[in-house]
Amino acid sequence: MPLVRADPADKDAEPFVETDPTGRFGRYDNLLGSGSVKRVYRGFDQEEGIEVAWNQVFLRRFAADPPMMDRLFAEVRLLRSLRHENIITLYKAWTDEEGNTLNFITEFCTSGNLRDYRKLHRHVSIKALKKWSRQILKGLEYLHNHEPCIIHRDLNCSNVKIGDLGLAAIVGKSHTAHSILGTPEFMAPELYEEDYNELVDIYSFGMCVLEMVTREIPYSECDSVAKIFRKVMAGVRPQSLNKVKDSEVKAFIDRCLAKPPARPSASELLVDPFFLGLDDDNGDCDAAAMLQPPVPQPRPRSSAVTANPARLQIA
Repeated sequence: MPLVRADPADKDAEPFVETDPTGRFGRYDNLLGSGSVKRVYRGFDQEEGIEVAWNQVFLRRFAADPPMMDRLFAEVRLLRSLRHENIITLYKAWTDEEGNTLNFITEFCTSGNLRDYRKLHRHVSIKALKKWSRQILKGLEYLHNHEPCIIHRDLNCSNVKIGDLGLAAIVGKSHTAHSILGTPEFMAPELYEEDYNELVDIYSFGMCVLEMVTREIPYSECDSVAKIFRKVMAGVRPQSLNKVKDSEVKAFIDRCLAKPPARPSASELLVDPFFLGLDDDNGDCDAAAMLQPPVPQPRPRSSAVTANPARLQIA
């Protein structure tokens, strides 16, 4: 595809590699991230004058599985309907038959993911960590109370980032989901058993809080996925939990890691005494969290945490 300049009259303008069918969004050649089925590029919204994330999903990876392809497009339609202050906006989606890709435009976040943000800023107060946690929960509450219910299934501090969702599963309110998807250190035991509901996200959220507090990835003492699996299934907590000296914080994390049905919902956690005393006057602007809608791969729900200098987002 020929290069298209952002402004034909400006020879110094950075050229677009391609534009969307309407000409509103342009894609630069800057790759922000990539995976087995998707690439994310820096883009630009010429109508609003803001940078965006241009996501490309390789449809050839789903060619041999028509049901999966159908689910992928259903998820994109669902994601476009999500509207919440803590959810990253999906602006537009379309297919490129020539390139055999599904393209969709989302908000662009510039501060990296929560894991890197936390490593960069080592001195963070408990109050700030509580605000981040509450913002993530608000995004999860919205997803879990959505109809159909949306489960992230891969919430972790590297996804708690400025824009990039994982896969989500659509789950009826009275049913559980099936199929494993996630990051071993953050996966609830029932995820391994492939019989679970939205509370698996609360378990992952608890592990995120643990990492936020200790700046250590849970189960870093294990040198293999198999060892992590055995500890998780046996109910053995990560060694890093012993490093949490604040009894209130430790108790809160323990609640999140409890076995269902003792594990609370996002709505229940939001009214937990753990969050009493936080200042709501500024809308959590000093550590706001945003969730980003799920990125294609069979799963209609996910949250992304964006870590803008003043806020987080769940992807």
